[in-house]
Amino acid sequence: MTDTSPASNARNYPLLAEPHIQLYGPVNEAMYATFKDQLLAAPQDGPLVVSLTTLGGDPEMARAMGDSIRLLREYTGRETLFLGKVAVYSAGATFMAAFPADSRFLTKNSRVMIHERQMQSTIQLNGPLNGLSAILKAKLHEIEDSINIQNEGFEDLIRGTSVTMEQLLKKAPANWYIEAEEARSLGLVLDVI
Repeated sequence: MTDTSPASNARNYPLLAEPHIQLYGPVNEAMYATFKDQLLAAPQDGPLVVSLTTLGGDPEMARAMGDSIRLLREYTGRETLFLGKVAVYSAGATFMAAFPADSRFLTKNSRVMIHERQMQSTIQLNGPLNGLSAILKAKLHEIEDSINIQNEGFEDLIRGTSVTMEQLLKKAPANWYIEAEEARSLGLVLDVI
């Protein structure tokens, strides 16, 4: 009997077999601490491989980890590779955006989920009328700045891909789930292994 399954693409990328940094679970302060510890313990030479599996979490922690990756790349010239495993949702996609599109990979049957930033807030209006407009303006400024931060991340995510900002902004409000093969065809990742 002949094996007709396609050959694994993984053999083309042997470095991805043993990531230096392996992150999984919610993107939060604990993941950030694990990331920093593993980054310090990683070899100082050669490409740095980071794998991630997450259903999401704190976008600011994802941005902080992403900044560490960006700074490492910019100050040392070191190649950084991203490997998404199974689920790269929400804040995971924010972290993935810190890597150039041609340095991103997904394992087969993985999915990326991109959505707009979320906010849950109650505005309490109590006090003299002259002070109430400042409360509303402050919340409006928070929303506007959050949208700017979100869109900066979206631009990083789609840079070098065939995805347009218009397309992303249209799909993100309803949670855009992208299977690995589609991510590759859109240029969001270099390859699927």
